Amino acid sequence: MAAPPPSTNNPPAPTNDPPSVNNPPSADEPSSANDPPQSTSATANDPVIEADPALTSDETDSTLGDEVSRYTASLTSSIQRYPIENNRRYHAYKDGSYVMPNDEEELDRLDLTHQKIRILLDNKLLLCPAQNPKKVLDIGTGTGIWAIEFGDDHPDTEIIGTDLSPTQPSWVPPNVKFEVDDAEEPWTFQQKFDVVHARYLAAAIADWPRLMGQAFEFTKPGGWAEFQDYDLVYYSEDGTLGNDLPITKWITTLLQAARDFGRDPCPGPKLEGWMKDAGFKDVQVSKYRIPIGPWPKDAHLKTIGAWNLVQIEHGLEAFTLRLFTQMLGWQPEEVQVLLANVRKDLRNPKSTLEEEREEEHEV
Repeated sequence: MAAPPPSTNNPPAPTNDPPSVNNPPSADEPSSANDPPQSTSATANDPVIEADPALTSDETDSTLGDEVSRYTASLTSSIQRYPIENNRRYHAYKDGSYVMPNDEEELDRLDLTHQKIRILLDNKLLLCPAQNPKKVLDIGTGTGIWAIEFGDDHPDTEIIGTDLSPTQPSWVPPNVKFEVDDAEEPWTFQQKFDVVHARYLAAAIADWPRLMGQAFEFTKPGGWAEFQDYDLVYYSEDGTLGNDLPITKWITTLLQAARDFGRDPCPGPKLEGWMKDAGFKDVQVSKYRIPIGPWPKDAHLKTIGAWNLVQIEHGLEAFTLRLFTQMLGWQPEEVQVLLANVRKDLRNPKSTLEEEREEEHEV
């Protein structure tokens, strides 16, 4: 086995990122000797910061914990103040940085996709040979279903799932917690992880090399990082995907709009290079062809294709609306007309469409 990533003694810098969904910061939490000072620029000439008399008055029954709770509630409310576009709900935190909605319809599609991937991977949650990991990070956790199932299967493992929206359930295994966070901001975790896991971040990441660099930095020596993602270019091996079909126009326009937005819609084939450039060793690559529809003769592929067709049909609006209306200037009605024709192509029994998915894991 090649040399593991080097360790570092430099703690991550503090940020003002939103608090953990499950564990908001407590005003009574003691600071450690290694905590940074509250201010490094104060001088003797600076004005004294006055205390809020509403908190310090002998006549008030309020406690500092009450005040912190009010501020925490206000912050949580702002994170959950979701914008609505074309009757779809989108992230409030870092609004505009992610093209997909976060409403119930999209959350259902994400769970469908999770089931499709479990079938594809023979019901495995991880392909890397991590043995009894103690700390696991799930980047872009979405509904949290992967983290929850991994936590159920590994009760002695601590799992942290991060996402732009707090749309995960509140009832989760005790060893699983979720945090509202942007994976493209500097990571501020106070520990390294035995496993860093991420999947289907296509069209979601602006700077993949930077993301890989942070994953490398926060993977323990001897630990594993596993990334799973797509090449979303549709193709057919028998030539049934003609250039004049609505689905061809749709997927070609969609992928270019995502690139114009600054997000790579086809990161799968590039994962290996990005991870090697970040410093990971022993890169192992698995590639999967995924049918779109139940057209394969093989029973296993037929099942996967059926699940894939269902999640794509569920996601057509989610994939398309924000990119086409904001990036390309289409009217919502124009989008719906195109998508109606795309659905017809998807359900054409003579169509043998496929896409590809790649999975890389490294130490």
